[in-house]
Amino acid sequence: MTIREVLFILLTAGCVLARKVLDLSGNDWTLQNLPLNISVPGSVPSQAHLDLYAAQVIGDPYYGLNDFSLRWIVDTNWTYVSAPISGLDTASSAQTWLLFNGLDTFTSIEFCGKHVAATNNQFRQYYFDVSKILRECTAEHTLSINFGSSTGVADQIAAEPGQETWPFSVEINYEFLNRQFIRKEQSDFGWDWGPAFAPAGIWQPAYIIQLFSSSNTSDVHIRNSDFDISRTGQLNNLPPDQNAPWLLNASLDLLGVAPKGASLQYVIAESASNQTISTGSLTNITRTGDSITGATFLDPSIYDLWWPRGLGAQPLYNVTISLVGSNNEILASVNKRTGFRTIVLNMEVISDEQIAQGIAPGNNWHFEINGHEFYAKGSNFIPPDAFWPRVTENKMRQLFDSVTAGNQNMLRVWASGAYTPDFIYDIADKEGVLMWSEFEFGDALYPINQEFIDNVREEAIYNVRRVNHHPSLALWAGGNELESLELSLVNRSAPNEYERYKSEYEQLFLDTLLPVVYANSRSISYIPSSTTNGYIELDFSLPVPMVQRYENKAEGSVYGDTDYYNYDSAQAFNFSSYPVGRFANEFGYHSMPSLQSWRQAVAPSDLYFNSTTIQLRNHHYPPGDRNISNFVNTTKGMGEMTIAAQRWYPVPDKTDSIANFSAWCHVTQIFQADFYKSEIQFYRRGSGFRNRQLGSLYWQLEDIWQAPTWAGIEYDGRWKVLHYVAKDIYQPIIISPFYDSATGVYEIYVTSDLWSSASGIASFQWYQWDGTPIANTSTPSRADFKVGALNTTRVLAGNTRDFDFDLHNAVLYLNISARGQLPNTNETRTFSHENFFHPVPLSTAKLADPGITLAYSNATKAFTVEATAGVAVWTWLDNPAGTLLNFDANAFILLPGQPRQVGYTLKSDSTGGEWVDEVTVQSLWNNTLAY
Repeated sequence: MTIREVLFILLTAGCVLARKVLDLSGNDWTLQNLPLNISVPGSVPSQAHLDLYAAQVIGDPYYGLNDFSLRWIVDTNWTYVSAPISGLDTASSAQTWLLFNGLDTFTSIEFCGKHVAATNNQFRQYYFDVSKILRECTAEHTLSINFGSSTGVADQIAAEPGQETWPFSVEINYEFLNRQFIRKEQSDFGWDWGPAFAPAGIWQPAYIIQLFSSSNTSDVHIRNSDFDISRTGQLNNLPPDQNAPWLLNASLDLLGVAPKGASLQYVIAESASNQTISTGSLTNITRTGDSITGATFLDPSIYDLWWPRGLGAQPLYNVTISLVGSNNEILASVNKRTGFRTIVLNMEVISDEQIAQGIAPGNNWHFEINGHEFYAKGSNFIPPDAFWPRVTENKMRQLFDSVTAGNQNMLRVWASGAYTPDFIYDIADKEGVLMWSEFEFGDALYPINQEFIDNVREEAIYNVRRVNHHPSLALWAGGNELESLELSLVNRSAPNEYERYKSEYEQLFLDTLLPVVYANSRSISYIPSSTTNGYIELDFSLPVPMVQRYENKAEGSVYGDTDYYNYDSAQAFNFSSYPVGRFANEFGYHSMPSLQSWRQAVAPSDLYFNSTTIQLRNHHYPPGDRNISNFVNTTKGMGEMTIAAQRWYPVPDKTDSIANFSAWCHVTQIFQADFYKSEIQFYRRGSGFRNRQLGSLYWQLEDIWQAPTWAGIEYDGRWKVLHYVAKDIYQPIIISPFYDSATGVYEIYVTSDLWSSASGIASFQWYQWDGTPIANTSTPSRADFKVGALNTTRVLAGNTRDFDFDLHNAVLYLNISARGQLPNTNETRTFSHENFFHPVPLSTAKLADPGITLAYSNATKAFTVEATAGVAVWTWLDNPAGTLLNFDANAFILLPGQPRQVGYTLKSDSTGGEWVDEVTVQSLWNNTLAY
């Protein structure tokens, strides 16, 4: 068997120890289902669907309605069998371990034909001592792992006598039932934006570890480690003293036993240059179980601070921790790349000083980086694929390039997927993207029997320790919508049982998960639920320090973060309907992907808006069970997109069916982007209002497959209209309109998330849609402004009822030019932004043909777009299939006679450069054309 072998040679006093680490990754595996007479080549890491697809037993799982037709795979067991494993030492002195970083999910493991163990948690690291089995093995050294049907096991657990139950409607079902009983990626059982494949397999790396100890030393292997960098005296959830020394706490989880008298030494080097900054020994060495821990103080003057994107630089350091024997020999070491920063979710009571500044009483709910509050701008990250083994570093780099190009500094890593691999945190560390992370629970309440609690605790310990060193790690949350949705549903459907289920909720999310975070990190804050009103009390002298507020709110006070979904599109753009809170953690509306994405997954005959395939790939609203003809629910979601487009924009009726389908897909994206823009503007303006709102994370960043979803980036990385618009409205200084159609009052605000004041000029001009300026209005042509740090200021107000021109033939063009400084810089620079305001829906506006032209320059490698005859709104450059790129700007307003140059970033191209000639341009006017 060709299995990669890593051989560690350790020189010790008078002997040589050879530690063997055999990486089981590769293709020397067989995937079997003997009752179905299936035996095909397998691989590790992988999952059964992927290996069956590679062997051409099944078609592309993502094509058509294969998420339904391939359900037979999840309803049966699959076995991965290795080829004979060579190179193992069978000497009696060898200690042999199996080490699995991820088994999905229910397994029975055999080695050399002997049963080793059973597992039941996708998220745990499992390790088993098989020394005795190997020594007694007379057969070939093979490994066999049988994976049980996760859907079948979940149903069996749910049917056990005396099993936990919940009131009606509390457990939200998508497709496969009973996900709350098992520790598997919850979205594997379906969600409203993705398929239900519930895959099985060795989805993370696996190893065989052989240790060789002698009479005078011990051989060990580091299976996991925890590096925590905090300020001295720092406590979770509380702002630390920024002048205090750094405290490095390092803990190693071992296979084997560290000898008595062993010590821990550290080396810290700059990551870019590998230049050593400091070295030394850790003190206060303690042992707990198979872990050894130590700490040291670090001089803060010699380390540069790590900052999120847009707020400063991202200096990184390599920290090496070595386990050293009594003879000063290195027994084992681990190196991790990290950064020096403090990140705190501040939920403390609003102070008298804040109230004096005009901030409403209640509690704070904002993040502080290195002692500075900042505006969090970003989105929600979901699993980027239904099959994690095909999530590559290259794809994630491309995705994070889009995140940073989109002016985002934070992602909420949504619960109910899988814990994020280290390589994604590594990318976030480098790119300066904060990762609000969550335990994998969501849209359900969970059992609290001891076996379940113990299983969860081990899962949490492993993952908290594994990722704690990443400077991008911003928060641990217990789960998704547990307080705002789940407990609310209990209170609505079974109010007499509310206290019981709240107590059970606290047992898991306060009594179990909180202590795991607090015991393994001082640098990270914890909240039990993604949307929460925060705590009433945080007292570290209590057995459980955090006492939740729930709905115990005082009149006139503001607490917590918000989420918001309203699928009545008549309420879109009505900012009085948006929630007023301290932070918006998710909000959104669904749209169709582009024609280019649909063609990847759907037959040409199905490329029309309400085809059976497209309707059934829309999982909003989900069936709630295994129903594969969910037209009753999916037509509601399709109808919401249709009605929204018809209500607010001219909709297409083109003679060519494919062109009409593409145009309809596009107009749903315009509504989505327009709606999100309205909300983001509202939330950002709140930074200067009484609620002191300091965060906007929309739902959702990216797609898991090709379907109608809330995403701003399609499955292959193509930007929807939303991502371009979010990039624009997440600029540091923006100008935004707010309109009350009931009264005619409109207001224009300038909002800044800089950390110092900025000043500039705001310009205003009304136009008819044919581009003719509207003269003699009461609107001034300009206004000087000064906007404070993390603040907003009104620069214009008026009432459309005072105008004597036709509001259906009017658009107000807004533009600012401001001078200010980015955080942590001394350079004053110019910031510009443009926007527009139209008093009536564009569906009833008297749009004119803008006469758009498009040209490309080989010299500048840029496109020039010009409106020659009228105002172009939602001007859109579209690139063909076969390319992955993003334009520097898109979905913008274009005034006549003002050409705009648009560059691009090309990520991949299979057209040999011919794509340049196939780029097209259109505006909303094109929806009125028959071609």
